[in-house]
Amino acid sequence: MHEPRIIVALDFPDGKSALQLAHQLDPQLCRLKVGKELFTATGPQLLEQFMTRGFDVFLDLKFHDIPHTVARACQAAADLGVWMVNVHALGGRKMLQAAREAITPGTTKLIAVTLLTSMDQNDLADIGLAGQPEQIVDRLARLADECGLDGVVCSALEAAHLRQQLGERFCLVTPGIRPHGDSADDQRRITTPQQAIRNGADYLVIGRPITQAGNPLLACQQLHAEISAVSTSATKH
Repeated sequence: MHEPRIIVALDFPDGKSALQLAHQLDPQLCRLKVGKELFTATGPQLLEQFMTRGFDVFLDLKFHDIPHTVARACQAAADLGVWMVNVHALGGRKMLQAAREAITPGTTKLIAVTLLTSMDQNDLADIGLAGQPEQIVDRLARLADECGLDGVVCSALEAAHLRQQLGERFCLVTPGIRPHGDSADDQRRITTPQQAIRNGADYLVIGRPITQAGNPLLACQQLHAEISAVSTSATKH
């Protein structure tokens, strides 16, 4: 895979800050993720500006509603021209199927969130979900696959198992990525970029290690080189 595997999480409160960061990055090295805070503050106009600059955009709004509403939202996202959009697998089979029917396969990628990487066993107990995090992720990922989605968001710690179970075509997008020595912040199920690639991740969502770096482009270049080295090594073996 020679396409950019880094997705930079633009967790900013306003469009100006996000654009300033994007100006320092290279679309040949990374894609951009726009989440709820930034999209709510700026609307779709910001996405157009990123795409005009050559960036692929992952619209990370985790749609979770009745099937009809989610289908319409997914269709609207695809009409914007984004590269990837996601829904929440906990919305269930009918919702996932409606989302799939709303987006033509081979156009905007459609993936599902399994469990947020901020959640641990105590959080699952609080909301009444039975089983270990990896068991719940496995069930939700299989459901997404059965409904024809392109892949899932999962922890890199779960990627190896999902890759084995669901095959090479199934797309695995992994947040919770932290280089050696970086703070975990509010993430719980985290791993390094190199380990995420070894585990079978296709795309790595990376935020603060790039966005808060003194030189974001250099940080991105270094991470890209590390990931490429692991990918090359894996291909040789």
